[in-house]
Amino acid sequence: MTPPAEVLRQLADSGLLRSLRTLDSAAGPEVIRDGRTLINFASNDYLGLARHPAIEAACIEGVQRFGAGSTASRLVCGSLPPHRALEDALAAAKQTAAALTFSSGFATALGVIPAIVGKADSIVLDKLCHACLVDAARLSGATLRVFPHNDIDKLARLLRSIRAKSATSRILVLTESVFSMDGDLCPLREIVELTEAHDALLLLDEAHAIGVLGEHGMGLADALGLQPRVTFQMGTLSKAVGLAGGYLAASRDWIDLLVNRARSFIFSTAPPPAIAHAALTSLQFIGSLEGNERRAALRGHLAAFQHASGLLVNHTTPILPVVLGSSEVALNAAAVLENHGLLVPAIRFPTVPRGTARLRISLSAAHSVAAIQRLAAQIQDLKTQDARR
Repeated sequence: MTPPAEVLRQLADSGLLRSLRTLDSAAGPEVIRDGRTLINFASNDYLGLARHPAIEAACIEGVQRFGAGSTASRLVCGSLPPHRALEDALAAAKQTAAALTFSSGFATALGVIPAIVGKADSIVLDKLCHACLVDAARLSGATLRVFPHNDIDKLARLLRSIRAKSATSRILVLTESVFSMDGDLCPLREIVELTEAHDALLLLDEAHAIGVLGEHGMGLADALGLQPRVTFQMGTLSKAVGLAGGYLAASRDWIDLLVNRARSFIFSTAPPPAIAHAALTSLQFIGSLEGNERRAALRGHLAAFQHASGLLVNHTTPILPVVLGSSEVALNAAAVLENHGLLVPAIRFPTVPRGTARLRISLSAAHSVAAIQRLAAQIQDLKTQDARR
């Protein structure tokens, strides 16, 4: 058995060693780390709600009204009024009959997917699906099939083949609306039509789309008018919503089944009621006029970055990947940007495939126009230097 120290040395030698670096400030569009102020392009706080006064006030009010903790699982005595109010609001926003909240997006996937399918069933998922979906699919025991990223033709062939072998087994298709490391969209309309044609279930992870896309900020399914046709709408409360937790919106029967079968729900203490109370305020904000204004500001920042840098001109989401190849090059680029006062993370294997290490830029409505221009100039300079090597 390889000792941990040797594994750590191997990770360091390959440029894959990670360590925790603590901020000296609260999270926000600017942060302080190691005594230096940095413009933060690393977080997923796309609308800047994590430090919004109304959300902070709602969290404080939630503690005062409902306490700091839930004290037990939801099925014991931890199901409190804010949990139900948030779930009702999520169901209404997602145009479903019901919703269920979890402690995190990862816990949502691990609880939901094995409760939906088992050994007699099949899962078909996009190759670039998030680790939580992959791990949950493996945990379910279902037969696992993978299609190349956004390859509709391959997905169709897999669905036809699986359905031809069994007319009654469950088929669950897993994809994301906005992929977390590339920032691109899935071809949702085509996927919905394929799942309907082959009597398959569809789980759409809207983690990076809620708050950002759609007329009401509810994600890609909202933007395309497809919410009623998606079996399971999954997401998190930890990105544009500005807090923590995960959720699944679906029919009443499916939600009732999850209450009885989703192990990460049944055997976990309920999320703090104050978080649920604040998330309800955040959800209302996202669907409001001010929420629309923040989405417009975010789109403006994206356009300004594209114009100033000349990069990613056809991109439509605030996740901007700058693929550099090797881990060493990506780490060096991140260090250069940090020296210029910009916090942009280097993303490496296993988060992304080998040979595709990158800078992952996240824009926020809370950024200033000057910050966006400064970022664009530095990224353009990095890409110019990389092209000369």
